[in-house]
Amino acid sequence: MVVLLLVGALSLYWLRTRPIPVLWATVVSTLIYMLREYPWGPVVFAFVIAVFTTIRLGHRMAGWVGLITLYVGHVGGRMILGINEQGVYQVLLVGTCFCVLGFLAELFRAHRDRVMAAARTREEEELRRAGEERLRIAQELHDVVAHHISLINVQASTALHLVDRQPEQAAPALSAIKDASKEALVELRSIVGVLRQSDESAPRTPVAGLDHLDHLISRTERAGLEVHKIVHGEPRPLPSGLDRAAFRIVQESLTNVVRHARATSATVRIQYGEQTLVLQIDDNGDCLTAAPQEGNGISGMRERATALGGTLTANCTPAGGLRITATLPL
Repeated sequence: MVVLLLVGALSLYWLRTRPIPVLWATVVSTLIYMLREYPWGPVVFAFVIAVFTTIRLGHRMAGWVGLITLYVGHVGGRMILGINEQGVYQVLLVGTCFCVLGFLAELFRAHRDRVMAAARTREEEELRRAGEERLRIAQELHDVVAHHISLINVQASTALHLVDRQPEQAAPALSAIKDASKEALVELRSIVGVLRQSDESAPRTPVAGLDHLDHLISRTERAGLEVHKIVHGEPRPLPSGLDRAAFRIVQESLTNVVRHARATSATVRIQYGEQTLVLQIDDNGDCLTAAPQEGNGISGMRERATALGGTLTANCTPAGGLRITATLPL
């Protein structure tokens, strides 16, 4: 009797790592204990714990087979051995207890599965949000760096061209380089500041929106590109995400003109409608094909527009320039 009790109790030590072998060890020890008619005691608790844990860990088939095996072995063994035959009431009572044990274990298993599924859902949601935030920061960095570096490159080329022949005219270009580099550092610090994990407060500036458009145009004009702004409708405050996306689309469009279009002028049209905000940026550069080849700039602008439920197209104008048209729902 003591050996059977020890086998059932000690086997529980490996229950977490090897639940099925432990389950069968408790089934065998409990069945032998019951058929030898030893006094009822802790041996049953070892079996109950083993079945409960096995089913809760997901080994449902093994748990139910263990329950059925012990029940059939107990009832059938007593009949075969002729040990104190049990009445129908006793047989049904034992079977009911076994079923209740199994269903309780199933309830706890279902609860455990729901908790784990909820945890996985939260983790996946956090990963998705982190991915979206990384993408947003990457887009912001691309737009800021591309715009300012393009202006710096144009002004540096101008300064190098004038420094020997007309040094007095190189000063405005160098001043523009200084201003562009300073603004780039400020914007980069503002964007990357969200990634800081320390308690140090990062310098922040207001998120750029269409209210910064005049400053963007004047800065672009210092790079030698004449920019005209035309507004249709009554300007009004926009949601921050839409406002930022609209500004970045105009900024990236002007950056592409400065870098690639070989244009001398560009026109920015903004139309405030009842349901949509329409941005149209035209230049007088060289657009060689009806469907211009899209680089990272146009793709990034389209991603911004699509993320807001809008559209963006890039086509050549009848005059031969490039036209960027973005339609963003309000």
